[in-house]
Amino acid sequence: MNLDNRPDTASSGPDLRVNVGGIRMANPVMTASGTFGYGAEFRDFIDLNRLGAIIVKGLSLAPARGNPPPRIVETPCGMLNAIGLENVGLEAFLSGKMPFLRTLSVPVIVNLYGRSVEEYAELAGRLDDQEGIAGLEINISCPNVKAGGVAFGVDPDAAAQVVAAVRRNTRRPVMVKLSPNVTDITVIARRVEDAGADAVSLINTITGMAVDIATRRPRLANVTGGLSGPAIRPVALRMVWQVACAVSLPVVGIGGIMTAEDALEFLIAGATAVQVGTANFVNPSATVAIIDGIAAYLKDHEMAGIEALIGSLRLDPSPV
Repeated sequence: MNLDNRPDTASSGPDLRVNVGGIRMANPVMTASGTFGYGAEFRDFIDLNRLGAIIVKGLSLAPARGNPPPRIVETPCGMLNAIGLENVGLEAFLSGKMPFLRTLSVPVIVNLYGRSVEEYAELAGRLDDQEGIAGLEINISCPNVKAGGVAFGVDPDAAAQVVAAVRRNTRRPVMVKLSPNVTDITVIARRVEDAGADAVSLINTITGMAVDIATRRPRLANVTGGLSGPAIRPVALRMVWQVACAVSLPVVGIGGIMTAEDALEFLIAGATAVQVGTANFVNPSATVAIIDGIAAYLKDHEMAGIEALIGSLRLDPSPV
């Protein structure tokens, strides 16, 4: 991890600064796309400038209405969602959302998705000259219309094509959000690294479903949805560790992070930063509590900075 270009943030406590593929952050805690709106929705709950970065709701070229309701179902230790990537579209985002985001000092990362390689490339190109955008997060867990509905994120060749096209159209740091719905996530991670990604984030939600036994119908109108929350954390942690061992890129951990202790697990396993998602629905100030908890842990363990913690997993056998 290269920390040479970290932001100059004076603090009497441990140094929490990280550099995620060229995105300099005051601390390693980001918001997960789709769980934090466009940032402004949470300004009454927390000081947004305390965050490491804000990742906005997934963006497409044209506005998207998403799936019909019901779109969210609570599950044991988590939730299923089938929102369908509803968003305001590029033009409305630039005119209606970016003015507020530009008032913040925190890095803003735009999550984007397309139905074709060309759409991804066009979005990246049109965002490239916009002031106030620190980087792009590429959501490749979307239907590839030209490939008969296969998701880009489960096909190594398709994933690489998307990343290469985006890379050609932008100078900004590119982070690729990986799908867990694959046999070996390290294969996809290596391919997007070779294609020009600056960082990877994982995991996206795990496909699941729920049934109403009274009606014998799916609880989601879309039948299946994405499972998130603490239920998926052990799976996410395992995959983050595997990818951190397989690539030289910064890895951003996602999946059921509710507390500072959860975030610390991911950092120790090799993540340079984390994203907080489902926790925002339960506790709107979860991100700030996690930042404070990480700082307290470093102080308690007499660590000068977070660099000493990242990737510090001990694999040698414990003494009996």
